[in-house]
Amino acid sequence: MAIQVKRLFAAARRAALGLLALLPFATLADIQPASAEPAMWVVKDADTTIYLFGTVHILKPEINWRSDRIDAAFRSSENIWMELAEDAPTAVSQAQIWKYGKDPAHPLSTKLSPEERQRLRAAAVRAGIAPVSLESLRPWLAAIVLSMAPMEQAGYQSKFGIENQLRETARAANKTIKGLETIDQQFGFLAGLPPELELAMLAQIVEMQMEGVDQLDRMVGAWLAGDVDQLAELMTGDSEVLADNVIYKRLLVDRNQQWAKQISDMMTEPGSHFIAVGAAHLAGTDSVQALLAKRGLNVARY
Repeated sequence: MAIQVKRLFAAARRAALGLLALLPFATLADIQPASAEPAMWVVKDADTTIYLFGTVHILKPEINWRSDRIDAAFRSSENIWMELAEDAPTAVSQAQIWKYGKDPAHPLSTKLSPEERQRLRAAAVRAGIAPVSLESLRPWLAAIVLSMAPMEQAGYQSKFGIENQLRETARAANKTIKGLETIDQQFGFLAGLPPELELAMLAQIVEMQMEGVDQLDRMVGAWLAGDVDQLAELMTGDSEVLADNVIYKRLLVDRNQQWAKQISDMMTEPGSHFIAVGAAHLAGTDSVQALLAKRGLNVARY
C-alpha cells in the first residue's frame, strides 16, 4: 500500500494543487528550454474545431509560456473552457470549505498516532503554519495546505497559473468562459475519499513536503518543453500500478472520461472551442486524447 500511495500521489496532488510530483530532480534553472512551447492538440471536422491545451495551476510570474500558435488558437475560438468557469478562490465559499474540508468534531490529531502527530507538527512548523490551525481540517485539506506553503515560499502563485492568465485574456476579449466541472464536484473528488486514503495522502505530504519545489520545477520544465512523455512519467509513474487505485481513478481517469464525453458532444454542433485543463489530463495512457480516439475522433498534435 505504501509503494502504491507514493506512485499515485503525483496525480492526486496535481488535481488539487497544480502540477506536483514525488521524485526529486534538477531545478527549473537547469531544465527550462531555451525555445519551446507547451503541448496543444486539435480535434476538428468540417464545421467544428476544438483545441486541447494542458495547463499548470500554479506558476512563477517570470515564466514565459505564450507562443504565437497558442495565442492564435485562443483568438480563433468562440468558447473558452476550463475545469472551472471561475478561478478557485472566487468560486469557493466558506460554506463549501466547512462542508467538504472541515471536521471540528474530530480534530486532526485524534486521527493520528503519537508519532504521526509529531511529524505533522514538524511539517507545519517548516511550512510556517501554526499546528493548531490544522486541527479542524480533514486530512485531505491539511495535505493541500502543507503542500502549498513551500511552493508559495519559492515564488509559485496560483494567481499566475495558466487558467488565471487565460481568464484575463478572455475577459479582455469579451469571450465566454465555461466550466467542465463545478467547484462542488472538484471538492467532492477529494472529500469523498475513504478515510484511510485521506490519511495516506497526508502521510505522504508530511514525509516528502520539502521536496515539492524541485519536483514542481521539473514538471514545469517538461510542460514548457512540450515533453508529454516525460510529463506523463513524472505525474503518473507506473500506470499498471495505478490502474486499480481509487485516487488515481477518481481524480484522473473518471474525470477524463466525463470530459471526453463532453468534448464528443461538442463535436456534434458547429463552433470553435479552446479547452484548457491541467496537463496531467492530457498525458499518458488514460489521457483525454486517448479516450477521444476510442470514441472515433482524430486528435492531432497542433
